[in-house]
Amino acid sequence: MLKTLLVVALGAVLASSYLAFAEADDANAGCGLSSKVVNGVQGQLAVVVQLNNGGIFHPNRMWSAVVDRQGRLCSVIVIGDAWPGSRAIAIAKASTANDFSNDALALSTANLYSATQPGGSLYGLNNSNPFNPNFLQQGTGIGRAPGGIITFGGGVALYSGGEVIGGLGLSGDSACADHVIAYRMRRNAGLDGIPAGVGFNGTDNIDYLAPNQPPTGFKHPHCFPQDIAPGNI
Repeated sequence: MLKTLLVVALGAVLASSYLAFAEADDANAGCGLSSKVVNGVQGQLAVVVQLNNGGIFHPNRMWSAVVDRQGRLCSVIVIGDAWPGSRAIAIAKASTANDFSNDALALSTANLYSATQPGGSLYGLNNSNPFNPNFLQQGTGIGRAPGGIITFGGGVALYSGGEVIGGLGLSGDSACADHVIAYRMRRNAGLDGIPAGVGFNGTDNIDYLAPNQPPTGFKHPHCFPQDIAPGNI
């Protein structure tokens, strides 16, 4: 009997090891987005990480963060044994996409890579809105605006009725895989009605540099040969 109980308990632990866990804070405290919207986005993570998203891990191990239009942190969840340092990066990606998208143009964090390199038209943008280190500790920052600027893939703005309502940031794998997961989560949640973009096919999707091509326009370097082509995201 004891052996059976131990086996059942072990199975339960293994089965739950890839569930997403939210941080302890009240996920709607000080947030301008409804719980329905936040949960509608974050609820996509567990499904999307099981897909082929490229990157290093499969299933992907991820931090996912949502901010509202004012940059206030609404939700942070983690799935799998994701890198602890990726928590702050996910928040900063969500903040960046929200900060630099509007009702005329959507800019994902992947779109910002080339323009923020030395000699680029947005060089120095990375230093404009630093992340508040007071919110590095896990479980902190909900309802506050942690800030942060990240200019590689993984952050997309959230749109409803043609307006930006916030941002979504993913981190825990290659920047390219992070972008794929964020893009798919947003689409699945029905918050991808962007007005225009500088990326692939006039969207805010990632647009890869050619091999050995220097940073140019709003393109992003490949991370791995197995990166998912933007037309397949």
